Amino acid sequence: MSIELRSDTFTKPSLAMREAMANAEVGDDMVGEDPTVNRLESEVAALLGKEAAVYTCSATQANQMSVWAHCERGDELLIETTGHIANYESGTPAILSGVSVRRIDGDFGRLDVQHLEGQIRRDDDHYPPTTLLCLENSTNIAGGRTYSLEHLERVCNWAHDNKLSAHLDGARLFNACIARGYSPADVAQHFDTISTCFSKGLGCPMGAILVGSKALIKRARRARKVMGGALRQAGIVAASAIYALEHNVQRLTEDHENAKRLAEGLAEIPNVNIALEAVETNLVYFEIDPAWGTASDLERIAAENGINLFSVGGAQRLRACTHLGVTTEEIGEAITIFQNILT
Repeated sequence: MSIELRSDTFTKPSLAMREAMANAEVGDDMVGEDPTVNRLESEVAALLGKEAAVYTCSATQANQMSVWAHCERGDELLIETTGHIANYESGTPAILSGVSVRRIDGDFGRLDVQHLEGQIRRDDDHYPPTTLLCLENSTNIAGGRTYSLEHLERVCNWAHDNKLSAHLDGARLFNACIARGYSPADVAQHFDTISTCFSKGLGCPMGAILVGSKALIKRARRARKVMGGALRQAGIVAASAIYALEHNVQRLTEDHENAKRLAEGLAEIPNVNIALEAVETNLVYFEIDPAWGTASDLERIAAENGINLFSVGGAQRLRACTHLGVTTEEIGEAITIFQNILT
């Protein structure tokens, strides 16, 4: 068995989660008659302090439904250069919503007012109307960093003052909440829509959700249908999300602790460069010395020695991701393997 550090999407449902799924009451969600989906949507909307929610197949789908709900064809959204919506969703804003993406350099994937000032297009037929700001908390490719509540409030106030809507890609929202000690509702109050994913740190086999006002979620439901995401007896998988919210949120602390253990172990190894202060959540990014080899070399050799991880974002950069499928003992084993490979 390999130590799986590629992503928290590799988590598998526990026996207890599978039991909850097997016992789920189901109906046709497309017509609003799946009681388990309805319960999940109601509970998450309440948890985030919003009027409504819609269950989706994936966080990418939820994000793209939000773009559709907020924008008209020909509009433009603003996002940090490394944002998931801009880089890892197959160009879908342009393909499905006819929306262009404007990337703005921030700080570890986070945007602040000083990055955004002057970025809104003026009212001129030469330019696409700027209508939406997308943030990510926690960030992904930028290093798993999080926003403070004051930071989120400042940036979202800027967006709303400038007549932009604000969407949060909260694929790992619960990781950010655990790391910062705030609640999902504390974060959500500043945004018009929020997506979050159940299939990452929460350990579900699939699924995500989009939360917002009744009007925006109504538009998003139409987008879900257009995107081929209409669900039928989805209570089977919605039950896994209910289970996860009840059992798997607070345990994210363990993943964060394991990420710190891994980072501290890597920091002691020659040929590794890592910023320990940057490890806030369950994502560990590090670089290896070019004199040793490339990130792709380490990815391959690590796999041969029982560790799966990804090379990302450059010739020397790698990402390791901790999750409920990786034990503290396995983190120790991984550090020993890395020591053997890199020294």
